[in-house]
Amino acid sequence: MQQPHRQLRTSGALAPTFFRINRYCVNILKDHEVAERLDIPKLAAALEHAFRTERHSFTMPPRMFLTQDAHTLLIMPCYGNGLMGLKVVTMATEPGRGAHIVKTNYTLYDAQSGDVTLLAEADSLTDLRTAATSVVATRLLARPDAKVLGIFGTGRQARAHLPALFHARDFEQVLTCGSTPERTQTFVESFSANLPCPIRATDPDTCAAEADVICTCTTSTVPLFDGRVLRPGTHLNLVGAFRSDTREVDDETARRSRIVVDTYEGCLQEAGDILIPQKNGTIGAEHVIADLHEALAGARQVRRGPQDITLFKSVGCALEDLVAARLLST
Repeated sequence: MQQPHRQLRTSGALAPTFFRINRYCVNILKDHEVAERLDIPKLAAALEHAFRTERHSFTMPPRMFLTQDAHTLLIMPCYGNGLMGLKVVTMATEPGRGAHIVKTNYTLYDAQSGDVTLLAEADSLTDLRTAATSVVATRLLARPDAKVLGIFGTGRQARAHLPALFHARDFEQVLTCGSTPERTQTFVESFSANLPCPIRATDPDTCAAEADVICTCTTSTVPLFDGRVLRPGTHLNLVGAFRSDTREVDDETARRSRIVVDTYEGCLQEAGDILIPQKNGTIGAEHVIADLHEALAGARQVRRGPQDITLFKSVGCALEDLVAARLLST
């Protein structure tokens, strides 16, 4: 029987709310509490371990899209290691842009009993687990001497990625490019006092041409820059587009890149950054070198030398959510 919740006070601050349900004391977290409790280095380490050694211990059914009018419900389940997790994402589509997140919630269960162990607002969970996965991919694939970070976008994912990527490389400069000069400048001003290096606003091709590591974190449905400007040795993390008819980079970028995907199941069905150039005949299946598990485990060699352009395509997977929720529940 459910008992009334109580809030505990420690060191003068309110601790997270708990409900007693069955034999579990269920942790209930608001979004700001999730953001405070998820530490990027610990999350990246947990994700790297999960992708490297636990990947096939988890079952991830295909995520379900339910669309009505301008809204889409995205349902992402995952099961493994005695846990079951379910994320529900509500999205809205804006004319001329991609879908943007309206609300995300996560429920974690004990897989044997079916009891709920965690209920969390999960907007920040999604932002941070995506950024932490990009940290894992960047550590693996970017050149060790990468010094310039390029960020496309000024929204939640861009704001999560910028500080997180400093856990992958010691960048000496940040370039950023948003959808408008005003948004870009606001983004620059919000970070300039807190970064260990200069940050400046640029145009799209300058950002792409001068960055050693590029993160595309946008709602764009069309390519952001001309792939011919990329320098040899660049690494890209593509996280914004997750539908088969939308993309952030052009055919030339895909053609020049050695591609790693978070999962084959998701990216080869949903990632327009890969599917569109495949449909155009620009790239073949051989351009996708590995998934993240294979790359981390050393089963497939991706970067062969300093001149290779590497690309990590992420559409997000339920394993990442479950790993983050598992950290929150401990």
